[in-house]
Amino acid sequence: MNLNLHQTITIPQVCPLCRCGGSKILTFQTRKKRRYWHCRACNLVFLDTDALPTLEQEKEIYTFHQNSPEHPGYVAFLQRIIQPALTYLNPTMRGLDYGCGPGPTLSVLLEREDISCHNYDPIFFPEDPQGRYDFIFATECFEHFHSPAAELSHLSALLQPRGFLFVMTELWHERIDFRTWYYISDPSHVSFYHLNSFDFICRQYGFKILASYDARILLLQKN
Repeated sequence: MNLNLHQTITIPQVCPLCRCGGSKILTFQTRKKRRYWHCRACNLVFLDTDALPTLEQEKEIYTFHQNSPEHPGYVAFLQRIIQPALTYLNPTMRGLDYGCGPGPTLSVLLEREDISCHNYDPIFFPEDPQGRYDFIFATECFEHFHSPAAELSHLSALLQPRGFLFVMTELWHERIDFRTWYYISDPSHVSFYHLNSFDFICRQYGFKILASYDARILLLQKN
């Protein structure tokens, strides 16, 4: 992030991840006048609450995504996290795809490995997950979280002790020009995590990072 874009501003905001309040740093306004905030405590960058999309707007955006088992590019994309995660999985485990979207694909790919994985999505598969799981995949959904703290509490509660949380979300870092970063072009992307944000997540919610790849894939285990 280009630090010379920061300005101190007095409009009150609370970080939706670490709940830190008080003075925040205004990064900039996009061409669509969407204001982003940077939490100096956990390094989360998040969209101003007044600009968050509605559920109906999010659903409309998701329906244009070409994400299904019939799309080779999407399958190859998911294999980037499935392959390293398989090291920790076996057919006796019970798993969940958290935020599977309108065309569940990851569960289909895992079934080919004889691994059971249920589907959950607050819009398309809204039935609440039941019980606790040995592993949870959260692929390209962390950036959609309006309330990361609430979502992390939910994810932690759904996992067995020593269970695995496999996350795919592109991390921001200081070398990124945030104004031109492609990841913010999707209006449903509202929360952007730094590696330091995941350090906070591990401390707060009782995880440890087993491995990370390509500034996008993090394999976590619950304590």
